[in-house]
Amino acid sequence: MGDDAQALGTAWADSVQAAGFVPLPRSALHTTLVERAGELLDAASGTGEPGAARAVGRWLVEAHFTHPAALEQTLAVLGPALAHVDPERGAAALAALSAGYAAALQERTRAEQERLTAAAFVARAAAEQARWASEARFGALFADAAIGIAIVTADGEIVEVNRALCEMFGRRADEVLHRTMEDFVPADDHEHWRNLRSMQAGELDNVRLERPFPHADGTTIWTDIVLSLVRSPDGAPRFIVTMIADVTQRHRLETSLRHQAQHDPLTGLPNRTLFFERLEAALDAGRRVGICYLDLDDLKAVNDTLGHDVGDHVLQTVAHRLAAEVGAEIGTEIGAEIGAEIDSGAGSTGRLVARMAGDEFVVLLEGPDAQPLRVAQRALDVVRRPVVTGPHRIVVSASVGVVERADSDSGSGELEKAADLMRAADTTLHWAKKDGRNRVAEFDAERHRTAVARFELSARMPHALDAGEFVVDYQPLVRLTDQRLVGVEALVRWEQPGGERIGPDVFIPIAEETGLIVPLGRWVLAEACRQAVRWREEHPGTQLFVSVNLAARQVREAGIVDDVTRVLADTGWPAHALQLELTESDLMGTTGEPLDALRDLAAMGVRIAIDDFGTGYSNLAYLRTLPVHALKLAGPFVTRPFAAIPEAGGERDRDEVDLEVLALLIELAHTLGLSVTAEVVETSLQLERLRKLGCDTGQGWYFAPPVPASAVPALLRGPVGPA
Repeated sequence: MGDDAQALGTAWADSVQAAGFVPLPRSALHTTLVERAGELLDAASGTGEPGAARAVGRWLVEAHFTHPAALEQTLAVLGPALAHVDPERGAAALAALSAGYAAALQERTRAEQERLTAAAFVARAAAEQARWASEARFGALFADAAIGIAIVTADGEIVEVNRALCEMFGRRADEVLHRTMEDFVPADDHEHWRNLRSMQAGELDNVRLERPFPHADGTTIWTDIVLSLVRSPDGAPRFIVTMIADVTQRHRLETSLRHQAQHDPLTGLPNRTLFFERLEAALDAGRRVGICYLDLDDLKAVNDTLGHDVGDHVLQTVAHRLAAEVGAEIGTEIGAEIGAEIDSGAGSTGRLVARMAGDEFVVLLEGPDAQPLRVAQRALDVVRRPVVTGPHRIVVSASVGVVERADSDSGSGELEKAADLMRAADTTLHWAKKDGRNRVAEFDAERHRTAVARFELSARMPHALDAGEFVVDYQPLVRLTDQRLVGVEALVRWEQPGGERIGPDVFIPIAEETGLIVPLGRWVLAEACRQAVRWREEHPGTQLFVSVNLAARQVREAGIVDDVTRVLADTGWPAHALQLELTESDLMGTTGEPLDALRDLAAMGVRIAIDDFGTGYSNLAYLRTLPVHALKLAGPFVTRPFAAIPEAGGERDRDEVDLEVLALLIELAHTLGLSVTAEVVETSLQLERLRKLGCDTGQGWYFAPPVPASAVPALLRGPVGPA
C-alpha cells in the first residue's frame, strides 16, 4: 500500500497543519504521518498488527497533537480512506484509534492533575523559607498547564483562572474572576452542589465529576473536573483547586460509538442490543410488557427479483413508517399516561420500535394501556401500504406474533425473563406464518406447551431411532370371503424407556416435518421385511404379504428405489410380497421423478396401494395413469352412521346411498384391475355389507387390533375375528 499510504499521509499532514499549531517540522510531520497512515491502512485491510490503530491514537497524544481541531481533521481525513479499504474493518480501526487517543489523553490529563495537586499541597506544607520556590513552581504549572485551572475560595468566589480555562470556555479572565460558582453551576445539579458544600465544610478533600458546561458561543462542552481542597495550617478549608479537562471529543466519540452499537445502520432504528436493554429494564421494574414481533412475508421475493437495493429501500421505508406511525399512535393515545415521545423509534418510556435482524422488527410496549393486539394490527396496516421505488410499486405483508406479560403485582409466574418472552414471541410469530401469514397471532400458553413438547420429541427422535426405541406392530389384513389372514400392515410405535408409548399420530407428523421420516421409514421397511422372512421360515407354506406406509417425503427424495432394492436383497423377501402404501393426497400429486420411482418399484413387482382413498381427490380416472395395484377405502366409507336425506317425493335412507357409492367404487376399482381393502371394519354388519359388495380384504378392530410380531403366528391358524 505504498502509494496509498503516501497519498493518505500527505492529506493527513496538510489537514492537521492547517488546523493550527503542529509540534513537528513539515518534513518530519509528513514522514511520520505517512508511516502511521500505512499502519492504519494495513489494519483496515486485515493485514496489520493487532492494536496498531490504538497505538496510533496514543502516539497522537504523545506527539502533542491534542488540539481539538487536530483530532477533528484526523478523523475527517482517515474515515473515508479506511472505509474505502473495508467498511467494517475501517470503522473498527477508526474506533480503536479514537479509543487509544482518548485513553492517552485521559492518562496525560490525570498526570497533570496529580502534578498540580502535589504542587498545591507542597506549597501549603512547605516550610516558610521554601514557600516562595514552591509558589513559583505552582505558578508556572498553573499558567502553562494544558488543562483549565481555577482557584476558588471556601466561600465559592473564583479568585484565579489560567489561560487554558479561559480558552476552554471562550471567555476572558475578567469575565470569570470574582464571580461565584452559582454563576456557572446549574442549581439543579444537586450532586455537584452537594460535593461543593461538603468541601466547603471540610468534610471532603477530593471529588471527580464529568459535567457539561455552556461555551460562550452557545455550544456545550463536556468536562472532566477534579476538585481538591487545600486547608490552612489549622486544618480549616482555605480554597478549592478546580482542574478542568475538555473531554468533548472523547464524549462525542463515546456517544457515537454507543449509538452505533445500539442502532441498526440501515434503518437507524434501535437494534436488538438496545431492545433487550429496554426489555430487561422494564422487567426489572415490574412493569406490564407487550411485544409485537413482526416479520415481512415477501421480502425475499423482492430481493430475488428486483435486487437487494430495492429490498433495502423497502426495509427503510417500512422502518420509518413503523417508527413514525405506530410510535405516533402510541404516543398520542397512550403517551398521556406513560410519557412516550418519538425519537427514531425509541421513546423515553412506554415503547420502542427496533429492527431485530433481516426483515424482522419488534415493538416493545410498556404500561397498563399498551394494547399490543391493537398495535399489532396497526403495524400490519402500515406495512401493507405500497412502497414506490423507481418504476416499482411494491406491496408486502407481514406476520405478527403478540405476547404480553402482566406487571409484577399480578402474581403470574410465566414469562418472567426477557429470553422467555422473546422465545414466546418468536413461537407466536411462527404460528402466524403457519396459519397463513399476513395476520396477527396471540400467544397461547397451552399451544406453546404443546409446541415445546413437540420440539423436545423432535430433538429426542434421532437418538431414539439409534437406541432401538421404535418397534413395529402388525395389523392383520383379512380376506373377507373366509376371514383368513393374507397380509399385515406394519405400524411403527415409539416405546420409551420405562414402557410409555407415544402414538404415531404424535410423532409421525414431527418426523415428516423434520425429515426424520426418511431414515425412520427405511428402518420400518427393513424391520418388517426381516420379520416377514422369520414368519415364513418358522411357518413354511405361509403366503403373507407385508404392507408398509411410505410418506410423500420418502418418495420425493432420491434413493427410494435403491432403498427398497437393498432391503429386499438383504432380507431375501420377494418383491411381489411387499406392498407400499401412500395416501391418496400424496399419490395424486406425484409427478416427475417421484412418479418414475413408483413406476420402477412397480416394475420390480412391488405392489403400490392408495391409503385412505376417499379423503382426497377420489379421481378414479386418474388412477389409470398411475402404477397402482390396490385401493384402501377410508374409514368413513365403512363406518358412516345412518341418517335421512330429503329428496323430492320422499326420503331415502342414507345407509342406502352410502352402499350405492361404496358399491360403485368397488366395481370401478375392479374394472381398473385394482384390489380393494376396507379399513376400520368394526362390526359384523359392516363385514356383511363389504362381502356382498365384493370387497377383497379388510382390516380393523373387528378382526384384530395391531399386535406384536410374536402374536401374528397364532392368527395364521384359522379365521381372524369372530366366526
